[in-house]
Amino acid sequence: MKPSTRILTLVIVSLWVETSSAQSPVERVESQSGKAWVTPEVKATRVSLHTFDSDAAKGKVSYHIYTPAEYDREPQRRFPVVYWLHGSGGGLAGLAKVAAHIDNAIAAGKTPPCFVVFVNGLVEGMYVDWKDGSAPMEAIIVKELVPHIDATYRTIATRDGRLLDGYSMGGYGAARLGFKYHALFRAISIMGGGPLQAELIQAPRAGRQRAAEVLKQVYGGDQEYFRSVSPRRLAEQNAEAIIRGSLVRQVCGDQDETFGQNRNFHEHLERLKIPHAWTVLPGVDHNPMKTLQALGDSNWAFYREAFGDLK
Repeated sequence: MKPSTRILTLVIVSLWVETSSAQSPVERVESQSGKAWVTPEVKATRVSLHTFDSDAAKGKVSYHIYTPAEYDREPQRRFPVVYWLHGSGGGLAGLAKVAAHIDNAIAAGKTPPCFVVFVNGLVEGMYVDWKDGSAPMEAIIVKELVPHIDATYRTIATRDGRLLDGYSMGGYGAARLGFKYHALFRAISIMGGGPLQAELIQAPRAGRQRAAEVLKQVYGGDQEYFRSVSPRRLAEQNAEAIIRGSLVRQVCGDQDETFGQNRNFHEHLERLKIPHAWTVLPGVDHNPMKTLQALGDSNWAFYREAFGDLK
């Protein structure tokens, strides 16, 4: 292989993950032990690391949680919960920035105080139960993490008190979990989501080889399994219920490699007559903080719409 070809291949592969720098702590742990069910701790304002016992994972699973200042000041008050689903790469690198962004908005009165649960989605867990059973991500989140959060913290433990927000792989996860478990989550935010295509043959931020590797690892190399668990199929199956009671938004920068697939997914939702806000951010590429900053106060308008009437 020529040096130039080798360099190009490495660049294409690196684009799959949210960060293209050196391995994050989670990636290093996962490469050594298979799956990092317990991640290193991230130090951030009002954020702490915790674990819960998972029957699905056969051991402890970690999560980080942001608690608003009002949680300490108002000991009788209950708060809604944002479940933040990170992109591929483990999500630890951007956790502190996202938490600070939300903390500043709450302090400024732009959004109601809320918990933010930073879900451990593994480096490339895809927020789906892997076909071979080795990583039951969906079961861990829906059947174990959500009940654990409601039992441990003063949450508003109803669908109206839960918002799924996710970026990249996390946007894909928010869409599929929100559309499948519409009775559990009312509000669904899909930002720079992927993979949103009908088949996993080639991803816009990776080449065919990387897409094939993920298809094999997560979906057992089975395109029909990929389709059956996809947000496209789940939207079709549950359109009536989603139309009746879910609050949905989709956001993507027009310089994002996933923009074409996001636009196609938006058109798919339109064909199904599923109401949703579709926001295109001019000049924004595939970057979660750039996306949040470009959204500005409209981001908090969505949060207020989701949580504004809760007491």
